Amino acid sequence: MATGVLQYKKHYSDVKSYYLNRVRWAVSLYYFAMGLCFATWASRIPDIKSMLNLSEGDLGTVLFAIPFGQLFIMPFSGTLATKYGSHKTAVAGLSLYVISLVTLGLATQRDHLLLALFFFGVFSNLTNISINTQGIYAESLYKRAIMSSFHGAWSIAGFTGAVISLGMTALNLSPLLHFAIVSAILLVVIATNYKYLVRVKNKPTEEKKKKGLPKLNPALLWLGIIGFCCMLSEGIMFDWSGVYFKDVVKAPEKLVVLGYTSFMLMMASGRFLGDWVVQKFGRKKVLQVSGCLISLGLFSAVLLPYVVTAALAFMLVGIGVSTVVPSVYSLAGRTEGIAPSIALTMVSSISFLGFMLGPPVIGYIAEAWGLKLSFATIGIFGFIITIMVSRIKSVSDLFIR
Repeated sequence: MATGVLQYKKHYSDVKSYYLNRVRWAVSLYYFAMGLCFATWASRIPDIKSMLNLSEGDLGTVLFAIPFGQLFIMPFSGTLATKYGSHKTAVAGLSLYVISLVTLGLATQRDHLLLALFFFGVFSNLTNISINTQGIYAESLYKRAIMSSFHGAWSIAGFTGAVISLGMTALNLSPLLHFAIVSAILLVVIATNYKYLVRVKNKPTEEKKKKGLPKLNPALLWLGIIGFCCMLSEGIMFDWSGVYFKDVVKAPEKLVVLGYTSFMLMMASGRFLGDWVVQKFGRKKVLQVSGCLISLGLFSAVLLPYVVTAALAFMLVGIGVSTVVPSVYSLAGRTEGIAPSIALTMVSSISFLGFMLGPPVIGYIAEAWGLKLSFATIGIFGFIITIMVSRIKSVSDLFIR
């Protein structure tokens, strides 16, 4: 374990429980802020598409700017968080992420939006690494699984973002004004919770060995692939569940949102219950079952494309994805000899590419062979998760610690 982790555990060893609870709340609110920032952007994509007169192809191309931004900052995010402390880079990254949200509303041309989304991706990756590092530190302080609840806060932010968007749209507020209001609120959240973040700064001797990303640990590679498979499924549910209900299920206009709502409800519920489930059954067994649920849900939606059955199928997908990424991140943070922020950079960067690359790729598959086949294709990745967790020995030592 990294030196900084040992130091911070000793430093916080005599802290009273109420202060630890305040730490947990602060980290949860940072997760919530990160999720609300993304959900706010996602909720106004159709409006921005119309304002800029973008075609489906143009939009797909523009959306690729986010993963490009993430790839650009990927070699540096973990190093920055380790060198300066994730409590500092979480504040800096999240603040810039929130401010960059406003720039998306300022875009008046496609190229403007491309540039703004690139930086949105840069700051999202730095924020993601820093805040998940904070989650790992907070979980270690509690000495029990609490990572799923942090990701549950991110999921709740998805609901909150959708509700706020409905209100802003009903008031006929522009995306720019909508983004500015949300950004102002989130900057207050950042400022009022900063002092309760876990303060860890690793010794520079860890970083002097090699600049940038160290040689990829096999266990971290496999954890990243497991996360990629999960977030690929999660990403298409965010961007394509509504389209699936409209074009394949042929749901009435008022029920088109049912697919997304069913998925989000069960994903959020699964994350708040996930810590208890992991404690009771173990991460390995939970991950194996989760992979099966993802595949079962997606295949069921393809085979039974009706309102009720598809909604139930999407619930299964929500339950399936709920605990995979929190478990993968928690396991990555336990890797011996690698600072948690560096390990998270490797794992989350691979994982998050599934979230960002999946939706555009699904669009291309759907255009060529249909949306049902594209969902069935993604369904295979759930079984891949189960197989990898069951057979890969390089991560077995992480499961038992």
